[in-house]
Amino acid sequence: MALSISAVVLFAIIVFILIKKSGLKAGHAVVCVLLGFYLASSSIAPTIQQLTTNVADMVGGIKF
Repeated sequence: MALSISAVVLFAIIVFILIKKSGLKAGHAVVCVLLGFYLASSSIAPTIQQLTTNVADMVGGIKF
């Protein structure tokens, strides 16, 4: 059985848990979101996307 989940959904869940359990303040989460938007429009965005894809492929290739 393969489970596919969007990275956006996964990060949203992680941020929600950090806000509830670890005391991450909403302001910190907003700063992280803004950083993501700025990184997405920067020249380093293709490198980050390629790295993320490679890591996801590597994790997806692990057989349990």
